[in-house]
Amino acid sequence: MPAPAPIPSRSRARRVFNAAFSRHVVPVAILLMFPVMMTMALNRNLKLVSDPDIWWHLADARQMFAQHQFVRTETTSFTVACQPWVNPEWLSEVPYWLGYRTFELRGLYLVTWLVLSANLLLFYWRGYLRSRHPGPALLASAVGLVLITVNAGPRTIAIAYLAMAAELMLLESAERGRAWLLWLLPPLFCVWVNLHGSWLIGMGLFALYILCGSFSVHKGIFDQKGFSRACRHRLLMAFGASIAALYVNPYGSRLVWNPFDMMLNQKLNIANIGEWKPLSLSSPAGLTAFAAICFLVVASALKSRKWRLYEIAFMFFAWYCALAHMRFLFLAAVLSVPIFAEEILRTFNLQPDAKSSAAKNAAFVLVLACIVAFLFPSERALQQHVAHSFPVNSIAAVQPSWRTFNFSDIGGRMAFQSKSSFIDPRYDIFEHRGVMLDYLKAMSSIDTLAILDRYRIDHVLIPEPTPLAYLLQHTPGWQVVSTEKLPGGAYLTFARISAAVH
Repeated sequence: MPAPAPIPSRSRARRVFNAAFSRHVVPVAILLMFPVMMTMALNRNLKLVSDPDIWWHLADARQMFAQHQFVRTETTSFTVACQPWVNPEWLSEVPYWLGYRTFELRGLYLVTWLVLSANLLLFYWRGYLRSRHPGPALLASAVGLVLITVNAGPRTIAIAYLAMAAELMLLESAERGRAWLLWLLPPLFCVWVNLHGSWLIGMGLFALYILCGSFSVHKGIFDQKGFSRACRHRLLMAFGASIAALYVNPYGSRLVWNPFDMMLNQKLNIANIGEWKPLSLSSPAGLTAFAAICFLVVASALKSRKWRLYEIAFMFFAWYCALAHMRFLFLAAVLSVPIFAEEILRTFNLQPDAKSSAAKNAAFVLVLACIVAFLFPSERALQQHVAHSFPVNSIAAVQPSWRTFNFSDIGGRMAFQSKSSFIDPRYDIFEHRGVMLDYLKAMSSIDTLAILDRYRIDHVLIPEPTPLAYLLQHTPGWQVVSTEKLPGGAYLTFARISAAVH
């Protein structure tokens, strides 16, 4: 039998080109551009460098890499110095630190962009698997981007939500006949527990999935066949293995307990952090959430569909969490975007996507790539935004001998600049030791002078328009030793008169 004729290199190159610039490449390119143009962290506002959390994350990761060991005690605050501490997000800090160490602030920008883009691409792919149409998947992903804006920055939780999307994809793939993929869940949870405390939500979703699918329902809008005995056994085995995998971490049971500690023992943290407050329907994200819920209700009324119990349970859980705490809009997006894509397709009777032109797709991608490259900020621009967001000069002037009471939002930046602080935005260890309560009272001019005396505070670094600043300006024994003007206002450094010469 004669050997087949070799494929000409030109034909092979054309096939590779057509495969690379298929109909999915344009939605993917658009989704890669969206974060750069539509999020406050990455567009011209460059709010990623003003995020108060990323700086203590970078400081912790820097210490871990420098000392070649995990951070187990507090080292950056004199109020809780040497106290035991668990870093529940150590693994998700690593990409941000490596990006910063390699390319400085532009590396931090790059990692943030890649993490947000990865979330959007998973939105798109899961939506496409549901709808089998790139148009609804792209539109639903755009809705998801608006919903996640509350955490659309250099946040460790944005990496953790990639793990949640992966969990849901594995469960959905198992439904389609690839049951062996369930055994990827234990290693996924092994990674996830080291990324962020949101692993507990993922474990709850896993348990809810097993519970809802354990029996058949054929009534009203529900049409579900229960798991077979073998399938249920496999799911329970994977669930048990996933629980065991949680203990593969550098902190042991203390890391597993951490999210429970947040729920049970950190009431001040939850009550005073903006992201934990209920969703405001007047905000852009709130209006989008309201519109999305209305669309789902109307779409279901126009064209009734059959639901599985876990789908309804996931939706109710996600939107309850989002309405109760705005930070869980990201959770709602992860769980809802594929449903949005499916409902968009059903509601508008979209036809199969027309065949696309690889050449036109390539040209479109090139244009979008040029736009992203043009919008990518310079290191100088990022440094300027840091200087406009934090009193970097006042922080640099802090001496090792000082006991400085600081505004909490700059505590992370103080840790990054290797300056000892009173408090920083982690809050967990500070609430456990009573420091956070004292901080809130002092900032509100409640027993302020007594608190400053108790902690032997000799310097105070706070914004000017605060009750504490007014109090110290009118209290004998304190004086302003420096003022740093920022676009958002001035930061004042106070010193006790006896300590002003330090």
